[in-house]
Amino acid sequence: MQEEKKQTKPVRHEKPEKKEQKESSKQGKKKETKTKYRRRLLPIWLRIVIVLVTSILALLAGMMIGYGVLGDGNPLDALKVDTWKHIFDLVMKTE
Repeated sequence: MQEEKKQTKPVRHEKPEKKEQKESSKQGKKKETKTKYRRRLLPIWLRIVIVLVTSILALLAGMMIGYGVLGDGNPLDALKVDTWKHIFDLVMKTE
């Protein structure tokens, strides 16, 4: 005897609100949509300022690490203007 295999569909559990919405849409009632406005914790202008400040701090930290650790110099010398003038002169081959 061959056994017949029953194929069952997975059962979806829906929230009661969705069932009510489906029933109301079937009856021709207008669908009520509630729009929730989300208040931002940080305004967009503040986010931009935070990103700029952290980027500048990361750049300064990278310059100090690169000049101090990799270049065997004083890390605070990386922040001096004279150091960057000297580097610029070396790159541009001016005397």
